[in-house]
Amino acid sequence: MRATRPLKHLAARMFLVTPLRDTLRRLPQVLIGLWLFGMGVALMVAGDLGSAPWDVFHQGVARASGISLGTVIMVTGIIVVLGFLPLREKVGLGTILNAILIGVSVDWTLSWLDRPDALWARIALTTSGPVMIALASGLYIGGGLGPGPRDGIMTGFAKRGFTVWKVRTILELSVMTLGICLGGRIGFGTAWFAISIGPMVQWLLPRFVIR
Repeated sequence: MRATRPLKHLAARMFLVTPLRDTLRRLPQVLIGLWLFGMGVALMVAGDLGSAPWDVFHQGVARASGISLGTVIMVTGIIVVLGFLPLREKVGLGTILNAILIGVSVDWTLSWLDRPDALWARIALTTSGPVMIALASGLYIGGGLGPGPRDGIMTGFAKRGFTVWKVRTILELSVMTLGICLGGRIGFGTAWFAISIGPMVQWLLPRFVIR
């Protein structure tokens, strides 16, 4: 019994654990949100008019390595989750699902969604992507099963006295710059994502929070 106490204490510090009944109540909303998030990313990629900063990085790595975009997103998510450990951020079920499921959804969507030739169609895909991502963010964050990997890194630094917007800006500019160097795509979509995602998530999130 004594040997299990340190393990329980470690698990309590590392993992965000909710009662099983509560988890099962929240899980469908989280799963739907994460799947829609991946589809939103894929819409912007298929529009080919610029992606969100992190996805510019993912695209750059995918083009440089020959690995599928979804796989790059998964590997990046898992690596970022490991960054929770020194920051002492708790890993929730939603955190792990985020790191895996979004990438699967991106690859699945891109398997049947091709880049259209018509400019109006590309604009439509690019502008609708952030709307779907905002809806998806409201669903999975509102589900309350743990932060996404990238969000957890930002909140971890915030708890140590850093300003959230500064941490977010530095991280996203850094990964976007690296992504551009690797061949990632920026453009109208990148700017549209930057100015629209915050207000849309702020409006949508309260409507999906599970109390």
